[in-house]
This record gives sequence, C-alpha cells and structure tokens, in this order.
Amino acid sequence: MSHNTFGHLFRVTTWGESHGPALGCVVDGCPPRIALSEADIQPWLDRRRPGQSKFTTQRQEPDTVRILSGVFEGMTTGTPIALQIDNVDQRSKDYGEIAQQFRPGHADLTYHLKYGVRDFRGGGRSSARETAARVAAGAVARKILGDDVRIRGALVQMGPHRIDRSLWDWSQTTANPFFCPDAHAADQWGDYLADVRKRGSSCGAVIEVVAEGVPPGLGAPIYGKLDADLASALMGINAVKGVEIGEGFAAAALSGEDNADEMRMADGEVVFASNHAGGILGGISTGQPVVARFAVKPTSSILTPRASVDRQGHDVEVMTKGRHDPCVGIRAVPVGEAMVACVLADHLLRHRAQNPDAPTRARLPRN
Repeated sequence: MSHNTFGHLFRVTTWGESHGPALGCVVDGCPPRIALSEADIQPWLDRRRPGQSKFTTQRQEPDTVRILSGVFEGMTTGTPIALQIDNVDQRSKDYGEIAQQFRPGHADLTYHLKYGVRDFRGGGRSSARETAARVAAGAVARKILGDDVRIRGALVQMGPHRIDRSLWDWSQTTANPFFCPDAHAADQWGDYLADVRKRGSSCGAVIEVVAEGVPPGLGAPIYGKLDADLASALMGINAVKGVEIGEGFAAAALSGEDNADEMRMADGEVVFASNHAGGILGGISTGQPVVARFAVKPTSSILTPRASVDRQGHDVEVMTKGRHDPCVGIRAVPVGEAMVACVLADHLLRHRAQNPDAPTRARLPRN
C-alpha cells in the first residue's frame, strides 16, 4: 500500500495495523542535537490512550513508545528516528462475524475494491489505532518548534451540543474527559454521551486546534500554502469530514468590512484587531495564533443493524460488536494537535532553508 508518508523536510511515515503486533512511525528530517527521549513522547501518547474513561473504547493499551533509532546519548543525530508502540490488547475474534461483510460507514468496501484484500480485524490500516504513531511523531515536531510555540486542542461540539465560547477556559480541557473548555457543557455532555453509549449508538464532534507563537512567514503563496497543508493533514485523520481555518464557513456570512482583520503599529510590531483569517493570509502565517477546526463523523461501529452487502454480493444486515468509542472526536483532540505540530515543524524547516534571516515577529524592515 502506497501513500503512507507526509511532509517535505520533516517527513513522517507510519506503519502497522490495529491488530498487528505493533505500530509506529519513522520520522525523517529532524535536525540533529535536539534533546529527545521516550519521556518527551510518552505524555502526548497518554492523552490519546484508550480506556481512560467510560466514554472511550475499553481496549486497554499502554501505548508505551520505544525509540529504536535516530537518538544517541539523549540527542537526535539527524538520522531517521524510528518509534515503535506495541499492541497488547487485541481481540480479533470480535470481528469474525464481519470478515465477509462490509460495514456501512467504514472503509471495508473501498479497501476491498482498491486492493482486493482487507484486514477485517478492527479495520487494519484504516483503524484510528494508527493515529497513535502520528501523536508520537507530533511529539518530535513539538521539540523542533520549541517552547515558544504552544499547540492546544479542545472539543467544541459533541453531536448537536456546542460550547459557550464566553465560558472558554483552557484549564478545563485537562479537568474533564472530553478536552472541553466549557465546564458547564462538559457536565451536560457526560449525560448525553452516556445515553448514546447505552443505546449502542454514536455521535460526531468538532475539534478546534490553536497554535500560538507561530512566527510569520510560514507557508508559500501558491502550492505550499500553510492552510492547505493543515487542511490536508487534518482531513487525513480517520473519520474527519470537514476542515476550516479561522472563521471558515462562517466567513461566508460576514461582510468585507467585518471579515477584514484591521492592522495598526504598536511598539514596532504589526498588531491585528481581530483574527478572522485564523493566523494565515495568502497561505502564509501572519504571526497571529493559527486556528483550525475539523469535524469528525459519528463512529461507524454501532450495535443497530444496518443494511449492507457481503463479498459474495448478498444483501445482509451488519451489526458491529467489539470495543469502540461512542464519540471518536474525544481522542481525536491530541491527534489533531499532533498533525498541526507536524505541519508547522515541516514549514518552519522549509522557511528557514529558504529565508534564514526572516524576522521571527511581525516587525517591518526599516528603509
């Protein structure tokens, strides 16, 4: 299977399947002499790890990462960094009944039509289990970006229920199991999702990722737009069906006057009165926070029988058993953060290569 690599200078190749012995990634292009250890990567994997609350899949995976190459005496060497995460709690027998059937909403049919073979055990390569490798790669990307760049994600909508943005509190994203910045909404979501899970159903979600401290100049005007690469990276996450930057689709309802982010000078820097553009203009970062959102569809693995077909062309009804997230959007938060980190690290390296003397803040050059 091709197309398992993304990035240009910071390149990530992931490998492995949901029910295989292990999964992982190879990170190529990381500069040398950056301090890196497994302890730098593990906390990010722990945020994505399954089985941490009653609202996620009860599959118990420690997601312990091992660095196999690319690091010597605690420092990156500039050579490929190989990371491995063992699978320890597979229950492949849960999928025996659907081995010859195509689950509605899953990639079963398209994989079979494209490759003529599919791993039915938890979806194989199409499983969201693969995203653990991306989170590991994102941890390396954060080391390249440094402490000045802060990337945080939050769940801003679960099913039809949205947060109250006036109550946004980043500290709440670590105080509830939903990465929700609104404590009141998180309380309501608990009851809502408990009912969804009890019915054997699922719901979708919207995740927002904000990257602060991004320097101006990342991206390129035409075929290397920062927002285009962010959209591609976020769209590549399992179950994602939509991506927007800044105001996104809401910008269509604004006037030109309302949408324009006005500028003034303050202490020698360009400052903006608003950030409808989400920190990107013409495909290039402005120095403002980069803001992206993505929508995740409801989990396709549900207990309610759905009409489908099998490999022999017979009409069947499919009911998916096993351990599944009633809302995959919850654990998609750290995955979204990781993908944003990887894209920003890649663009930072590309920007430095082309323009090493570019300003790191929005300061205009003196004539």
